[in-house]
Amino acid sequence: MREYFPIIVVGATLGLISIAMLVAYVIVKSKVKAQAFERTVSDKEIIKRLARYAKPYYPSFIAVLMLTLVSIAYQILSPYLVGYVEEMIKDEFVLGDLFKMVILYFGMLLVSVLSSYFQAVILQKTGQKIISDIREETFAHIESLSHEQLNGIPVGKLVTRVSNDAESVSRVFTNVAANLVKNVFIVVGVLAAMLVLNYELTLIILCFVPFIILFTLLFRHFSRMAYRREKEKTSDINAFLSENLSGMKVIQSFNADGDKYDEFYDKTRQHGKAVLGTIFVFGIFRPIVYVLYTFAVLVLFYFGAKGYLDGASLFGQAITGGVIVSFYMYIERFFDPIQSLAEQFNVLQSAFASAEKIFTIMDMEPTVRDREDAIELDEIKGDVEFKNVWFRYDEDGDWILKDVSFKINAGETAAFVGSTGSGKTTILSLICHNYDVQKGQVLIDGHDVRDIKTSSLRKRLGQMPQDVFLFTGTVRSNLTLGDDIPDEEIMNVCREVNADKLVTSLKDGLDEKVLVGSENFSAGERQLLSFARMSLRHPDVIILDEATSNIDTETEQLIKASIDKMMKKGTALVVAHRLSTIKNSDKIFVLSHGEIIERGNHAELIAKKGRYCELYTLQTRKELLA
Repeated sequence: MREYFPIIVVGATLGLISIAMLVAYVIVKSKVKAQAFERTVSDKEIIKRLARYAKPYYPSFIAVLMLTLVSIAYQILSPYLVGYVEEMIKDEFVLGDLFKMVILYFGMLLVSVLSSYFQAVILQKTGQKIISDIREETFAHIESLSHEQLNGIPVGKLVTRVSNDAESVSRVFTNVAANLVKNVFIVVGVLAAMLVLNYELTLIILCFVPFIILFTLLFRHFSRMAYRREKEKTSDINAFLSENLSGMKVIQSFNADGDKYDEFYDKTRQHGKAVLGTIFVFGIFRPIVYVLYTFAVLVLFYFGAKGYLDGASLFGQAITGGVIVSFYMYIERFFDPIQSLAEQFNVLQSAFASAEKIFTIMDMEPTVRDREDAIELDEIKGDVEFKNVWFRYDEDGDWILKDVSFKINAGETAAFVGSTGSGKTTILSLICHNYDVQKGQVLIDGHDVRDIKTSSLRKRLGQMPQDVFLFTGTVRSNLTLGDDIPDEEIMNVCREVNADKLVTSLKDGLDEKVLVGSENFSAGERQLLSFARMSLRHPDVIILDEATSNIDTETEQLIKASIDKMMKKGTALVVAHRLSTIKNSDKIFVLSHGEIIERGNHAELIAKKGRYCELYTLQTRKELLA
């Protein structure tokens, strides 16, 4: 019994480690369940969805598989060669035979290295194509989301999905998948070689496999949880940075630097803890696997030496020095892929956590979608009608529009007036089909906007918001937005909307750079460029939301003159704070708390001496006093 005492110690140690890990698993799992922190998408589902991106590139992966089989031949055959050399040296030694073995060993190594090199090149090229596919599909899906959905997702998180998370997912194809396949082949090949060499020793080594499986499954759980937490904290930091860097001037203006720094400090500490969690899990798993490897080597030496000393056999099979040397190398080859699984699991769980985040976005069904039988409109005459429209942004919120009905005939100019929150901008958004109404209908030329393809509808509408957004690039790229429009046509439109003087005054004209945040252009200049951008689309209906607010008087006069020209060409819908700019409108609708309380032209509303008359009289007095 005493001679097997070392084996009993090994077994007891592995048992204690297993019990400790199982207890940790139960504790952590209950804590995770209490925090509702489990992943909602299974690994199987993620793999299935990721495989779709790899499908177009299957020839490349087949080539990688062939190269992998060639490269692992060295891993499987080299220990046998070393053991053979050990036996060859022990018997009658011939130097020429040793040279042959060395040349063969070197040749196998060279072939393995070259195969691994070409495998890496193919994988990297294929991986870059796949990451481009993922990013393009994710960005296209984000473009399809409604305004309501986009308003509910921080920009920083969307940036993380398209950039960081897509990059992390690509590692599945460039690193993890190939290495997992390679390691599986190595493990199977090594086991086969060990069984051929000495199946009794192999069976003894296989006693450690249940522990390997147990520890791997437990590590998979811990690693998945840790990486999901890390990804969430990374997204939080990106969202915080995106918002606060954009609003840094406001932070500085209100001397809120310290408070914002404290918030960022807290988020970085939380992210740091999440990263340390992944490192801790990795730091536990790999040493445990190394312990298994060490125990396997000790058991090999114990039984090998015992069998060798007792008569060079174990359970009837001969044990020689060459067999022990080969088995020692094979054990290393067997456990090395398993040890590398720790690193592969790190990357794999990171990729799966990122994939889950991406698929969360991809699975968001756009709340505003074209109906299956939606029609395409080549042109819009300009009849706009609301029939008993009720609308609210939130199912549990207050109604923004309450039973609103009106009709605007083609070619007419209609203005919407009212206090902040009365529903003016909401009406314009519904006409553009940015949202779906809960009750009633919004009609364009007699067609419900839900029955018109959104791209067709918005193509014929010209929108000019109050807050103009210019992209980094050039003036030309901001006016054309990617369309191929000749410079001559651009300048003709600029002259028509009184933006030509601005463009010609710029040092580089249409090639003038637009900086981040368009800080090198004033509010009035941005409005002029926005008006030109809208006019380049030759819209059938123009929609102006406070187009002349917050700009200087000179620029306002230029835009008003341009608006007057545009209004004569088709239907115009205007939201204006300055009532003097809408005096000539054919119809004016006065809103209050989502309802139309007055309607008519300027003269009719003044004669009624109602709410519109009060607002107009008040503004006129202020302008005279100014």
